[in-house]
Amino acid sequence: MCGIVGRLNFEPARPVQTDSLEWMCRRIKHRGPDDQGIFRDRNFGMGMRRLSIIDLETGKQPIHNEDESVWVVLNGEIYNFMELRQRLIDKGHRFYTRTDTEVIAHLYEDRGRDFVSELRGMFGLAVWDRKTRTLVLARDRLGIKPLFYRLDSSSLVFASELKSLLEPDFPRTVDMQALHDYLSYNYIPGPRTIFRGISKLQPGYQLIYRDGCISVDKYWDVNPVWGKTQEADEEELAEALLERLRDSVRSHLVSDVPLGVFLSGGVDSSTIVALMSEVSSSPVRTFSIGFEEKSFNELNRARQVAEHFGTEHHELLVKPDIVNLLPKLVRSFDEPFADSSAIPVYYVAELARRSVKVVLSGEGGDEVFAGYETYSAWKWAELYKRLPRWLGARVIPPLIQRMPVSHRKVSFDYKAKRFVHGALLPPLEAHFSWKVIFNEDAKRSLYNGWKENGLEPSLGIFERYFHSPTDADVLSRLQYVDMKVYLPDDILVKVDRMTMAHSLEARVPFLDHSLVEFAASLPSHLRLKGLCKKYLLKKAVAGIVPRSILTGRKRGFNVPLPSWLIGPLKPAVLDVLSPRRIRESGFLDERRIGALIADHLQKRADYSRQIWGLLVLMLWREEFLDYENASLEPSSIARL
Repeated sequence: MCGIVGRLNFEPARPVQTDSLEWMCRRIKHRGPDDQGIFRDRNFGMGMRRLSIIDLETGKQPIHNEDESVWVVLNGEIYNFMELRQRLIDKGHRFYTRTDTEVIAHLYEDRGRDFVSELRGMFGLAVWDRKTRTLVLARDRLGIKPLFYRLDSSSLVFASELKSLLEPDFPRTVDMQALHDYLSYNYIPGPRTIFRGISKLQPGYQLIYRDGCISVDKYWDVNPVWGKTQEADEEELAEALLERLRDSVRSHLVSDVPLGVFLSGGVDSSTIVALMSEVSSSPVRTFSIGFEEKSFNELNRARQVAEHFGTEHHELLVKPDIVNLLPKLVRSFDEPFADSSAIPVYYVAELARRSVKVVLSGEGGDEVFAGYETYSAWKWAELYKRLPRWLGARVIPPLIQRMPVSHRKVSFDYKAKRFVHGALLPPLEAHFSWKVIFNEDAKRSLYNGWKENGLEPSLGIFERYFHSPTDADVLSRLQYVDMKVYLPDDILVKVDRMTMAHSLEARVPFLDHSLVEFAASLPSHLRLKGLCKKYLLKKAVAGIVPRSILTGRKRGFNVPLPSWLIGPLKPAVLDVLSPRRIRESGFLDERRIGALIADHLQKRADYSRQIWGLLVLMLWREEFLDYENASLEPSSIARL
């Protein structure tokens, strides 16, 4: 695991300076504190920061082939590198390291740009071909590892994190469509970033520069698999799924350093612990955290799993210093990102790093096997629509809205209000209504007199993917939307940045692409059977995971954000979102924000996600835009 950077100047006579590459590397030292490597070739250069996981002695990057005509930097892990290595050796290739990165250099020689289709793993990588002056950037199929690039008329610059591209002379102009989308999602969907001129390379894509031309092309998508369901006995499919899970977990254990597991006590993390325990010669190391608020403390469930499998269990009861942590989170993400579950991931990563360098985590299980409540809510909505119109549209919603507000947990009243709000909408719009922070009308009320001409409704991002798998049913379409947007731009961003903040590598076995393809090919009723989420997954692991875990409610790393905002975070909210500071932004309406805060503090509504998103946005603005080298006018809408 590491962080990579690079620069290609389009003018051949303009060499890349070592100082520039070293500056970029320093910005991501946390991703790889063990080593640094630089390679320059006239108008091209690249570098890396290394977290040593495989081939600790000779795996220093950048890596080259036999005649040093192909050079590679890799952020991530290639899990099938030993098989690829042997095949390449049989063809006559000579290796000088034992690292997975070197396989890429020889595989590029062998397959050209198609080399990426052979890789099984998580990666953001760069290949430089000195003979043809070709640059290839590639990101893994599901977006587990990040890769950003900045393109202008004179150069192409890339990095694992956005901060390495924010050089002192870069004009930090806000992409207003990205900001518009952030207010709907609390994260920024790719390929946009918050800064105009910087993009995310999308999952399953390659960027290729050659002979003055740049192409950005898709090399993989799960889309073609949807609708091509397997016809087989349910028992046989469950057995086949379990074998694929075993294979994925085994492949993710390749390492020359100790590994552990993030254990929340849910189905996904418990499955990983169970499968690791089958092949591990020593107790699996597990890591869990809880909060002092009893309704958010699920350490007992994690402890039950740990005791069942005899793990070396580490747990921590956290009373977070959220006021001091918040600026660290803002700096880690580089652009506005307001998924509050980043907080527990930060703390559990900090706990794990005391013992291991690598952890396995259960991300992806909900998207791949239909584990979210929004999927079963769609089923409930189909029943709700059968009610007489006068009852479903006119009587029930007002009654639900009168329910008292609870700030203690994601409570029944919150879910009920969300449900009736979207129950009569078409499936995609209903799905969006569960996730949206500010809808289009609410965003317009936030903009301080500014007319959002030219901005597209944020629902369009979901629509683009929902209508893409033409042969798929509704459930598969909703899963595809989450797999293409929510998973890579929220869930995986959160895990990558929070683990890398502690120089910890996180691996996600549920996102092995062959496993994803298998799950997508299943009949949808085996993913969501009736109202039973993850039906076939639970059936597959029923013999190895305790029944109480399989039948328990959904688990995860959640935080008591609503109560924090009226407790320890209240002074920060009133300060950062004060009328004076909102006015200084020159963008948002302080009266509208003041009303949101007042309604939340008086418990008239739960606006925790909205307030948290605005709080993060304002802190990000002051951290990244009111900056020593960013000469911006505070009142400028274009620059926020």
